[in-house]
Order: sequence, then C-alpha cells, then structure tokens
Amino acid sequence: MAIIHTATLIPSKIELLSTWLPSQPWFTDGDPTDLVRLGSFRFDDPDGEVGVETLLVASKGAVFQVPLTYRGSPLQGAEASLIGTMEHSVLGQRWAYDAAGDPVYASTLAKAILTGQPQAEQLLDVDGQFKRVPDSVHLQTTGIRRTEVPVVSSAVPETVAGVTTIHTGHFDLVISRQLNLSGGTSGPQILTATWAEQMVPVQLASVSEV
Repeated sequence: MAIIHTATLIPSKIELLSTWLPSQPWFTDGDPTDLVRLGSFRFDDPDGEVGVETLLVASKGAVFQVPLTYRGSPLQGAEASLIGTMEHSVLGQRWAYDAAGDPVYASTLAKAILTGQPQAEQLLDVDGQFKRVPDSVHLQTTGIRRTEVPVVSSAVPETVAGVTTIHTGHFDLVISRQLNLSGGTSGPQILTATWAEQMVPVQLASVSEV
C-alpha cells in the first residue's frame, strides 16, 4: 500500500522531468515543453523506505515510460541515475532517481513480472482520512505465484536504442522507454499495461533469468 500525501512538490515531477528528459537518448521523439502525464502506478517497497512510481508521459504523439524512485537520502553509487531533488512539503527533501539504477525498483518489477505481485494500492491522506485513489494505469502480468525472487543488491542499467536493460546478477530486466502503442509483445515473461486512451495492452517490461 502506498500513502499519498496532500502535499506541494518543488519542483513538480513534470518540471523535474522537463529538464532531465532532453539529455536522454531515447527521448528524441519528444518535446520537454509539452509533456502530458497520462497516468502512473506504484510498487511497494517491502521496507517502506523508498517510493517506487512509474509515470507514463506523452509528448508529440509518443508515450514514454519513466520509472522513478524517491528516497529520503542519496543512494550511494547511483549518482549517474540521479534526476534531481524535490522539496516535499510533508516529507522534506526527496532525491528522485531514474529507477533503472535502483535495486529496489529492480526487485519490485521482477516480483510483478515473475510472481504476479500487483501494483500498490494508493491511499490519499486527507487530514488523517485515507481515500483510495483509482488506478490510472492497469497492469497485466504473465507471472504466477512462485518462490521468492532472489534479493537484488545491485542494478546496472544499459540503454541501447530506446530500451534499457537492468543487469542484477540474478536476472536481466528490459524496460521500454518509448512504448509501442500497437501492442506488439516480445518474450514469455512480460508486464503490459492499459490506460484510458490505450485499450490495447502495451508491453512495459520483460525479464530473463541468467
């Protein structure tokens, strides 16, 4: 379960991405000045320390997947994955990372694909009262309940031609940065999604065990 606070973020997530995305080689079909947030989903960090959220943003007719992790202090060794910092009016300073370089994201994504673990239920805290936030993105996975996924202690991202492969030592995770809206899929162990404007399932990620 993810608790969403009624809070102000400075800069906002979209403002933060508008300065980071132009430096990404997979954003060539986008324009940072017209980003539109289509939806998002979260995974639960079992330790409750790291926020794990994936944003789907549109620009110039293309849709991009931007997985993020939010931390209360810097992640050692992940300087290359740091997107920037935000001031959260409830939680204080937050370090936002491209989640491909964060082991917590790799672990939660692998669990979703391999075991079918669902996205986190989101509850909005309004003056101490919790209200469920409807899902804006609906996930489907090929995973079935199975033994626990190995503990992920490192995540090494490698991006080629708009696809990022996360090497963990136990398995490789492949995430699509610019999504194929036609619905083509690849691989037996995958995660797909639909949202209000996209009824054909779109592949977000896959996993192969090594």
